[in-house]
Amino acid sequence: MAIAGLLLLMAAAAVAHADADSLSAPPALVAEAPLAGPAEPVLRTRDGLESLRPALADGAYHIEPGPRPYLHRFSVSPAAGTLGTDQLYALRLAFSPNPWLGYESSLAHDPHHGVHAIFHTLSVILRRPMPGRLQPYLAAGYGMTVVLPGRAIAADAVTKNVLSAGGGLECFLRDDLALRYEMRQATAFGHPPNQTGMAAYDYLEQTLGLAFYRTLKP
Repeated sequence: MAIAGLLLLMAAAAVAHADADSLSAPPALVAEAPLAGPAEPVLRTRDGLESLRPALADGAYHIEPGPRPYLHRFSVSPAAGTLGTDQLYALRLAFSPNPWLGYESSLAHDPHHGVHAIFHTLSVILRRPMPGRLQPYLAAGYGMTVVLPGRAIAADAVTKNVLSAGGGLECFLRDDLALRYEMRQATAFGHPPNQTGMAAYDYLEQTLGLAFYRTLKP
């Protein structure tokens, strides 16, 4: 019994010592949450609106100041319109070796009900680049048209030379995209049926489309 009592006294002393250590120990450190960083700066767009994203501060449809950069630019331009009273669909490819001169190749289709025609044209485009979104230009070209009579008419395909001249206007929505309107006077030369000599046939060509621009590095 004396040994058991001695052991109980030693255990009680150990517990008391542990409690005293716990009371005297410094309080445990608590990890503090990091302070929130500064908010992303608020920028103002060209229209005075606030933008929380710097990449969009200028807007998706802004253009750079100064004249439009046509030098070494390549464009693809799908368009639709009319040739005379018929519908016309065209695809144009152009390249500008210098700011004021461009070369363009186009392929157009006139899907008439009785006969339809395919046009191949090579053109020269002259312009004076200016600041702003509106960019006028002049155009002149030479090409050929192949008139396909279709199944309803028993006739062979007819090929005619075509000269065209006119102009257009581009309205830039952004630096690499423009809305394009063009009007030309197209004159086709051919032999009238059952007659001798040459005849000229005039058509008014009007198209509206888009011009997608890319810069080709020299």
